[in-house]
Amino acid sequence: MDYRDEAPPILRDYLTYHETIKGHSRATVDEYFLDLRNFFRYLKIERGLVSRSAELDEISIRDVDLDFVSRVTLAEVYSYLAFLSRDKAKFTRARSEEYGLNSASRARKVSCIRGFYKYLTNKAKLLTENPVQDLDAPRPKRSLPRYLTLEESQRLLQSVDGMHKERDYCILCIFLNCGLRISEIAGMNLSDIRSDHLRVLGKGNKERVVYLNDATADAINSYLAIRKTTAAVDRNALFLSSRRTRITREAIHAMVKKSLLRAGLDSEKYSAHKLRHTAATLMLSHGVDVRTLQEILGHESLNTTQIYTHVDNAELRIAAQANPLGKFEPDRNGR
Repeated sequence: MDYRDEAPPILRDYLTYHETIKGHSRATVDEYFLDLRNFFRYLKIERGLVSRSAELDEISIRDVDLDFVSRVTLAEVYSYLAFLSRDKAKFTRARSEEYGLNSASRARKVSCIRGFYKYLTNKAKLLTENPVQDLDAPRPKRSLPRYLTLEESQRLLQSVDGMHKERDYCILCIFLNCGLRISEIAGMNLSDIRSDHLRVLGKGNKERVVYLNDATADAINSYLAIRKTTAAVDRNALFLSSRRTRITREAIHAMVKKSLLRAGLDSEKYSAHKLRHTAATLMLSHGVDVRTLQEILGHESLNTTQIYTHVDNAELRIAAQANPLGKFEPDRNGR
């Protein structure tokens, strides 16, 4: 998908601003486009510009201009939020159709709409007043993240098998010990590997250093011994698919699900992102400071009130060793 082919100039300029000036990743900018495209499609139906029987996914927004977006009202936005909570499909291409987005998803879309109009008012100076300045967002329900226990984490690591067991074990090790995002693992290059740390390019193209404990370093070295003998299509990619191309996020998701099933764990309850939660929980429960964890995970804040704090590298090294999986060694005969 390329938003440049579908977005009208007023939206394209906004997305380019985020990609070039704000330094947001292409994936993030694409999400902004999809959210705003859906909003504009809904407005075209509500304003009678297209038939009410029109399929939302087939409505073009190429004719959306400043006049169109400047006439938005809070009533229209709240009507759109009601549509999202009631009639919007939760997942595209899902086997069973479910409708109604949760409050967290709706809050994200409100944030996107706010950001667009703030840009038009404060940056582009195309509007004299922000029509959604007083827009309220749904209050998301707070719930504790799901995570594996230490024993379950060990079972998961112990269960790895198959043609790509060294690769898969290495990926799971990085998830559980370093708490990386799935996009960060998929995007990792050979040049990002150092003797005692990883160079990680996170959200917003922000670079950080994540130090390695013994178990993770061993897993990486074992995989590298195989990776360096592989004639890869993408010579820079660290993790490769069966086709010797860079592994995708979808492939990592599928691998994690298979590994969970093999370990006798609930693959519906847990996911790749839950492994990141697991790393954070294990480190916190074994004495890692919250501020240190913020830097390890690449968060500006670990919760809505926490302010990002720089932590000395020596503390990051200690945090890496504090993860109780750092000394785990799988039974090689059992794998």
